[in-house]
Amino acid sequence: MRSRFFLLLGCFLLAGPLSAQDRTADPNPVFKVITDTSREPIAPGVWEPTVESLSAWECPEWFRDAKFGIWAHWGPQCQPEDGDWYARNMYFEGNRQYQYNIDARDHPSRFGFKDWIHEWKAENWDPDALVKLYKETGARYFFTLANHHDNFDLFDSKYQSWNSVALGPQKDIVGGWAAACRKYGLRLGVSVHAAHAWCWYEPSRGADTKGPLAGVPYDGVLTQEDGKGTWWEGLDPQELYEQRHPLSKNNRAWEWQDDQITPPDQAFCDKIYNRTVQLINDYDPDVVYFDDTYLPLWPVSDTGLKILAHGYNRSAAAHGGKSEIVFTGKVLTDWQKRTLLWDVERGAPDAIQALPWQTCTCIGSWHYDKHVYYADRYKTPAQVITMLVDVVSKNGNLLLNIPLRGDGTPDPTELGIVKQIGHWMQVNGESIYDTRPWVIYGEGPTAEAANPINAQGFNEGRQQYSAADIRFNKKGDKVLYVTLFGVPEADITVRALGSRTAQNTRKIKSVTLLGSSGKVAWKQAADRLTIGKPSEIPSPEAIVYKVVFN
Repeated sequence: MRSRFFLLLGCFLLAGPLSAQDRTADPNPVFKVITDTSREPIAPGVWEPTVESLSAWECPEWFRDAKFGIWAHWGPQCQPEDGDWYARNMYFEGNRQYQYNIDARDHPSRFGFKDWIHEWKAENWDPDALVKLYKETGARYFFTLANHHDNFDLFDSKYQSWNSVALGPQKDIVGGWAAACRKYGLRLGVSVHAAHAWCWYEPSRGADTKGPLAGVPYDGVLTQEDGKGTWWEGLDPQELYEQRHPLSKNNRAWEWQDDQITPPDQAFCDKIYNRTVQLINDYDPDVVYFDDTYLPLWPVSDTGLKILAHGYNRSAAAHGGKSEIVFTGKVLTDWQKRTLLWDVERGAPDAIQALPWQTCTCIGSWHYDKHVYYADRYKTPAQVITMLVDVVSKNGNLLLNIPLRGDGTPDPTELGIVKQIGHWMQVNGESIYDTRPWVIYGEGPTAEAANPINAQGFNEGRQQYSAADIRFNKKGDKVLYVTLFGVPEADITVRALGSRTAQNTRKIKSVTLLGSSGKVAWKQAADRLTIGKPSEIPSPEAIVYKVVFN
């Protein structure tokens, strides 16, 4: 393990000195803040909070077999029902969500995001019914937000007064989802986004530059003393907005770069660590998703390394010495992918990956947006299914967000999409679960075209699929699933499945169409497999042939 790590490190150092833009790629940064773990100690075990130690991690088989998860990216930012990043964008003068806030409630100097939290009651939320539905849809794991960049904990937090048990719904959201997952046998995932609150909320202490309220600060400048006689009396808005530091340059919202953002202080780093470790200890998640470039607060603090070491040690102690928990991070280098799972946002790589990975995407906006519903702009079931098959063919899993309305319910269109995905999975699920990539992931126009990732991902929707696009994935040594994205209008040619091709030298024993009892006409030649045009179509979104070798 040491030799592999230092080989990677040596290759990295040969590339030359780091610029401010790629500091996150340094495996041994000089941490400005060393996280205090005295209140939430790291679990004892073989895992240490170092890149070298964490590089021994391997993705557990249960996650590789599961393939498909559903996410409720749901919290107080869904209460306005006006889309993603509402708690930040409502403070940009002239922004669509700024104007919505004024029209729907009031000016952000008088009605800020803290007040949306107060209004959020989640009155129709039924985690039991929803998790049952998602299991029937075919999900093998379920994700809940634990907190977003809005810095509001959706669990019974000991370290954040602004949480869903004390305020808003006055419900343990993570606890409710966790109980439902246990009941229905789904693995539990939690997503942690709050590390970015430090700079993400900075617009909340701005002010209009024109109009009758020009120069009047937004509510991000308020302190506990300002709350006398209000609904939030006794609470400190600064604990939510985290604005007790100099502003960053140019409204930066993401990377921790010295020349752009004031580095987070000791108290903030310790708090992110304590909140996350409490979350792991209290709810025992199977997956922890970090919405960060590599790890929370990296490379300013060792917070993320210590969380990983705790999680891996704790899981190993419960599973006979083998860690079964999965952590995910974004925009990862090769060495970072050996310490946790790579998550790609709204996209997929255009090649099979040597290590397991996950893509996260949404049928609409990350947080619920009623305008997407009214305009019917959701992904179709066929688009979701196509993405699932493509991701699985490249050694990945798909995590699909179904955003909920403020009251905790999906809208009718979302329900229809979920049920249609479920119908496809009932017919074709065996071609997804427990499979592994074949020697190539596919053939056809989209497999032959480059589709590079941009930053976190963001390359979905660039390619137009048809029945000429084929994807492969295998189960064991003798079964191969061949999926077509659509309904073929003629006989099907699969060039990789001839008996003497670069990909295959085996003879085929049988070919069947999943969901059909009819006989499939097929012929294997040296340079191709030909399958007769199907007489029935069990699943028009994508049809799947099961090929069995001798």
